[in-house]
Amino acid sequence: MLLGILVVLCFIPTADVTENKILVAQRPLLTVANKTATLVCNYTYNGTGKEFRASLHKGTDSAVEVCFISWNMTKISSNSNKEFNCQGIHDKDKVIFNLWNMSASQTDIYFCKIEAMYPPPYVYNEKSNGTVIHVKETPIQTQEPQSAVPLWIMVAVTGVLAFYSMLITAVFINYWQKSKKNMYHQSDYMNMTPRHPPYQKNKGYPSYAPTRDYTAYRSWQP
Repeated sequence: MLLGILVVLCFIPTADVTENKILVAQRPLLTVANKTATLVCNYTYNGTGKEFRASLHKGTDSAVEVCFISWNMTKISSNSNKEFNCQGIHDKDKVIFNLWNMSASQTDIYFCKIEAMYPPPYVYNEKSNGTVIHVKETPIQTQEPQSAVPLWIMVAVTGVLAFYSMLITAVFINYWQKSKKNMYHQSDYMNMTPRHPPYQKNKGYPSYAPTRDYTAYRSWQP
């Protein structure tokens, strides 16, 4: 009889501790490439609590509370640290924390904390292994201004201009070669103007003078 009573006394506190214990499970690593993270905190609780509070903490010592959510049978409220963009959602046996616009400086380990606030006794989970959120640095991309003219039109216009440039160059070269050839032929032209023979250089030519009539002088003789 005494042995049975001792067994009952030992069983009652053990059952009470097991009933009010909260266990939390988190994934160990979460990589963020688009500045947005979703951290799921799964928990189990077999107590009689009706009002709860779940919070997300940053750092190995959980010194920074990122955001929290509290709920009971009729009401849900949430709040976020001004340095974070965070929102908590309660869904049956899990709490989902959504974070956005994260930066690489916020890479750290994050812990979920679940608390049974009311009715007593107050219970909260033991510290879990946490989740390392690795926020990748987003490279800055410089966007080149887009031209209002389609690319294929620019290529076509460039091709036409290049063709006409080559055509004009060819015509100019052809004209220059013809002009050079004509100049060469003009330099070989011989002056065909008739010249006097050398022996006629000193020969005098009679100048124009009227012919004298000697018959008239003879008529005056005595």
